[in-house]
Amino acid sequence: MSKISRFTSKAVTLAKNVIGGRGFADYALVSLHCLRIYLGESYQNALDLLSEMPHILAEIGLEEGDLPDHSTLVKEFDRFQMKVWRVLLRLSSEMHDLSGRAAIDATFFDRENASKHYCRRINYRVQTLKTTALVDTRSQAILEVHCTTEKRHDTHLGWQLACRNAGELRSLAADKGYDWQQLRDNLWEEGVRPLIKHREFRPIDHAHNARINEALYGQRALSETVFSVIKRTLGDAVRARSWYCEFREIVLMCAVYNIKRAVS
Repeated sequence: MSKISRFTSKAVTLAKNVIGGRGFADYALVSLHCLRIYLGESYQNALDLLSEMPHILAEIGLEEGDLPDHSTLVKEFDRFQMKVWRVLLRLSSEMHDLSGRAAIDATFFDRENASKHYCRRINYRVQTLKTTALVDTRSQAILEVHCTTEKRHDTHLGWQLACRNAGELRSLAADKGYDWQQLRDNLWEEGVRPLIKHREFRPIDHAHNARINEALYGQRALSETVFSVIKRTLGDAVRARSWYCEFREIVLMCAVYNIKRAVS
């Protein structure tokens, strides 16, 4: 069984679980969007490639004549709400053997170049998306992701992601950009051990840092590794034009990464 066949089989299973009883068309469309990201192609090119893969279409339950037009696929991506892709991400992370030890970090994804006329017409000025991910350090699966075009401090984003998953975490590792005592206190209250070094201004800061388990703290770099793999294999830019669809595309990319890692 080829890698793309294994990926498609898992993607279809997860899509069915996400959509539930809402019908065949929706889970097939979710599966097609997963394959579009997996193939790293535009909507039109991805559908052209899939039209030459009858065995892959059969995994979804489609035939070549059933494939939608690429414009329909674009419209359907706009129709699906963010909760669909977040549930898909959650289910894809549960395919892995999670350790409860997580790391958090942020990176930037480019917004694909658009014409100057288009940018002026819709006030399209921000060229990058800040993406923060919570990563399980043993499986390197992405547990949660946050996207923004605004300038928000890492510490606040870190707590927003951690509190959603606090019941499943034992520790959280992050670099000094997340040095905020309130974040540490909040994590302790939720039963999560913070592995976040202090900026060293006073002797007490050196003492706090010396008590941190270096082996566990060193695993924070795995979040950077995950981002590197995504950008190399799935792309470092989003194709959508509206900001909310760009956010959905980032979440979908993370889910596809999880599925690829689970079947490889």
